[in-house]
Amino acid sequence: MMTKTKPKVAVVLSGCGVFDGAEIHESTFILLALDRRGAAYQCYAPDIDQHHVINHLNGAEMNETRNVLRESARIARGKIKPLSELDATDADALIFPGGFGVAKNLCTLAFDGAKCSVNDEVARVVKGFHAAGKPIAALCIAPAMMAKLLAGAEVTIGHDHGTAQTIEKMGGKHKPTGPCEVVVDAANKLVTAPCYMLESTISQIADGADNAVKELLKLVG
Repeated sequence: MMTKTKPKVAVVLSGCGVFDGAEIHESTFILLALDRRGAAYQCYAPDIDQHHVINHLNGAEMNETRNVLRESARIARGKIKPLSELDATDADALIFPGGFGVAKNLCTLAFDGAKCSVNDEVARVVKGFHAAGKPIAALCIAPAMMAKLLAGAEVTIGHDHGTAQTIEKMGGKHKPTGPCEVVVDAANKLVTAPCYMLESTISQIADGADNAVKELLKLVG
């Protein structure tokens, strides 16, 4: 009797901490959901400097430099690889937690809005998985980056009007959602969820991450 192989999911982090990196709750709940649903995972992050470092106690910018890969290693407990090593042949699916690190380190959405640029390695990976027909999920603000990279993609960031307008300007289609809800763009094999783009409780974040992972793994088949 053949043993079924676990689906493998690549998780792309953008640092450690909501204001300048990956959102820690979303990242952790994604890893938990993947494990509980029988998937293996490998974390990745670009080996670049953060845009800046924020004191999460008072919101002030700090006069220091931190590396996105090293900071992401805190969440991954050291088990992480540079994003440059990730290829679409290495995993069955791809997922991005949110956090301002997505909009500051992985792309320039926080500063340039609809005219933002995306990190070359991030763009290569997303387009590679998409071209290979492998599903992608994005949480929180990360769906806006998907709208920049995948023309005409249907995504959600909840119901923030300004961000929804930015998504539309980039050629995406925005669908309003509430806590724990997800949007599945079947044509693009793209799953998105609002998570902390809404005023959600930590339990709702856990449920939203789990729902996104559930739909992602359905697309893996």
